Amino acid sequence: MRRAHRVVDDALVSGDRSLPVYRLVVALATPIVRWWGRLEVVGLDCVPLTGPTVLMGNHDSHWDPVVAAVATAPRRQIRALAKASLWRSRPLAWLLNAMGQIPIERGRGDTEALAAAIEQLRAGACVGVFPEGTISRGATLRAHSGAGRLAVAIPDTQVVCGVLTGSVDIARFPKRPRLRVEYFELQLDREETPLALTRRALAAIRAKAPPVAASRRESGGA
Repeated sequence: MRRAHRVVDDALVSGDRSLPVYRLVVALATPIVRWWGRLEVVGLDCVPLTGPTVLMGNHDSHWDPVVAAVATAPRRQIRALAKASLWRSRPLAWLLNAMGQIPIERGRGDTEALAAAIEQLRAGACVGVFPEGTISRGATLRAHSGAGRLAVAIPDTQVVCGVLTGSVDIARFPKRPRLRVEYFELQLDREETPLALTRRALAAIRAKAPPVAASRRESGGA
């Protein structure tokens, strides 16, 4: 995955600037998420318009990154850490690179991916991460320190939590989902370890996002 990381590094050193392909994908997804999904967004003003930002959220559905992108689009583009296996498909790899996403090898302490994300924070970007590392649907998973390490890597980074609910219902056609994204700020404690920070953020998010059941189409996990 080194080649994918290099492509991302070259394409992404653009700070807060929203990339054209990202805007296009968000525009195409907006009718599904906002109209069909009856999206409700709460606390969007917690997402700063500029400056290094780490956005952490729960992960219950394959649709979560799309829902988060549409909900956050009025304020920021999200440069998300996404599982590296998605880059195995050349067309998808091109799309993800053009959208400014960052491949990460899950569960392996991918220092190269974290370094790429830190570079984006240094350039003033909003970096998105799912602290659970994979789809959990509320099951208790081992927290990873990566999200916390990003939060403390660059001075003045703001940490925002996003609580996504209803996304598992997008795949339950013809039943219409009712999507909701709630944002809130997380204050940093400089004496806290990155792992403790990740655990605290995840606990705060999961307090607002109870466990959910998977639809048949999503029962395979991620």
